[in-house]
Amino acid sequence: MRADQTFSAILALPTCRFGASITLDARGEEQLDELVFLSPYTPLYSGSSKLASGLSEALQAWLQNPHTRLAFPLARHGTDFQHRIWQAIRAIPCGQTRSYGELSTEHGGTPRAVGQACGANPFPIIVPCHRVLAKSGIGGFANAREGWLLDTKRWLLRHEGALHESPQGQLL
Repeated sequence: MRADQTFSAILALPTCRFGASITLDARGEEQLDELVFLSPYTPLYSGSSKLASGLSEALQAWLQNPHTRLAFPLARHGTDFQHRIWQAIRAIPCGQTRSYGELSTEHGGTPRAVGQACGANPFPIIVPCHRVLAKSGIGGFANAREGWLLDTKRWLLRHEGALHESPQGQLL
């Protein structure tokens, strides 16, 4: 998150906050410009736009049932390679995971490039990059290798039924 970034809404997730930036497209229609995981101490803001309200309602439905599909108009960001990887990530079913290496084998690039595309994902949860893991562990998340962002990735995977951990925190 940039220091000067403002959000159209800041919503609650169990481990953190979820900031939504909303812009207008060329036709004057609202679109999501970016979704960002924020510190759990970030103040909530419900926003006043129709899209912010719809996102809030959809997120609540998703929290109740992780199989709920979140479909919103999205601003275009990224390179052709990133779009190819993001499309592949959207195809990973809820409750399942893939590795950076598997995606690179199937869609080109290297595992590191796939990881960088995941880190550049402007629409987490909608493009569920948390479903992409390292071959020998959970990997990073939102350009972090530890802290509340990794806790958020673990929570997202548990919420979807894709991760089980031992009492010592090891992946099972």
